[in-house]
Amino acid sequence: MTSSAPDGAAARRPMRADARRNYQRLVAAAATAFAEHGTDASMDDIARRAGVGPGTLYRHFPTRHALLEAVYRDQVEALCARAYELGETLPPGEALAAWLRAVAGYVTTKRGLAEALMSGPGERQPEVFAAGKQAMREAGAALVGRAQAAGEVRGDVDVADLLKLGHAIALAAEHAPDAPDQADRLLALVMDGLRSGRPLPTGLPAS
Repeated sequence: MTSSAPDGAAARRPMRADARRNYQRLVAAAATAFAEHGTDASMDDIARRAGVGPGTLYRHFPTRHALLEAVYRDQVEALCARAYELGETLPPGEALAAWLRAVAGYVTTKRGLAEALMSGPGERQPEVFAAGKQAMREAGAALVGRAQAAGEVRGDVDVADLLKLGHAIALAAEHAPDAPDQADRLLALVMDGLRSGRPLPTGLPAS
């Protein structure tokens, strides 16, 4: 999804078409390598997967941390785009359930990535994570509002609640032998609770 370098001079001017393609290939190859081998995956292997030389990789991403950040941004952008796509193609309740399923899957794959980013150098970290969190909330809020307007989701639930539930489902099902099926069962229970007409108990802390 990402189409420009995250910082530096390259971020201030448009990339040539071939450079943009290489950038996108590197980000996609890195995401696959990190998922398969962890965030310590070989940079040379990532370059090979992308079909470019190591020099091209390091021109776009001088450090591993820069590449990790690009993958994180790309995955957040993809999940946000998925929310808007689902909102346009599925009924409100189905769209919200499908996006929660996507959120749970994303949490499972991005945990190591987020941990590596937080442990790396960077005064940019708070900015990167805050931007990702805000983008996710905005994308999810559109689905929640649509489902509430259709009467398919209770009115006292907000997107922050749902993102926490998506994280919880991912963590609960992560090590189960039937993880996808278990995640689907938990999601079905969540969606049933969201349709309940009973108000939340009073005195609960805000999200």
